[in-house]
Amino acid sequence: MSNPVTVRKHGPVSNHIVCWENTSMLVISLLVFIIFSGIIITVSRKSIKNPRYHGFYRFFAFEFLLILVILNIPYWFDDPFSWNQTISWPLLLCSLMLIIHSSDLMFILGLSEGIIPHSPNLAFENTTHLLKVGAFRFIRHPMYMSVILLAWGVAMKAPSLPSMSLALMVTVFLYATGRVEERENIARFGEEYRQYMKQTRMFVPFLF
Repeated sequence: MSNPVTVRKHGPVSNHIVCWENTSMLVISLLVFIIFSGIIITVSRKSIKNPRYHGFYRFFAFEFLLILVILNIPYWFDDPFSWNQTISWPLLLCSLMLIIHSSDLMFILGLSEGIIPHSPNLAFENTTHLLKVGAFRFIRHPMYMSVILLAWGVAMKAPSLPSMSLALMVTVFLYATGRVEERENIARFGEEYRQYMKQTRMFVPFLF
C-alpha cells in the first residue's frame, strides 16, 4: 500500500511570519529609496530646477535606476545559469569596465577647472580639454552609456514589464541628458565640438 501524501498547510503562525517578512522588506526598500534618493537630490540640487541643464534629465534617469535596482535586487543571484542571467552579467561587466575607463580619462585628461560659481555642473564636468581618446574617440557619452548598460543589466535580473519599462525610462532620460549636454559643450568648446560630433556617435560606436 502506498503512503498517503501529507499536505502541509500554512497555519496562522506561518502566515504571520510571511506577512512580517514582506512588511520588513517593504520598509527596508522604502528606507533605501529615501536615503539614496536624498543623495541624488543633494548632488543634483543645482540643476533639478531648470530643464535647460543636462543635470535635470540625469536626475530622473538616476531616480528610475534606483527604483529598478531596489525592485530587482532580490533576484540578483537567482538561477545563475538562466538565459536572463547570461545576458545580465555581461551587461553589468561592460558597464563596470566602461565607467572605470571613461572616469579615469575624464579625471586625468579632462583638466577640470573645478567648481564654477552659479554653474549647476559637478566639479569634474567643468573640463577645459575636449577628450578624444579611448572610448571618447568613438562615442561622446561613455559614462552615460555605462549607466544604460547597468540599467539593462539590472532589468535582466528579473525581466518583466516593470523592469523593462524602468530601463527604458533610464535610457530615454539619458538620451535627453546627452542632447542637452551637447548643446552646453558647443557653447563651451565651439566649432571644435561640432567637428567632434561629426566624427563620433552618442552611445554606440559607428551606429548611434
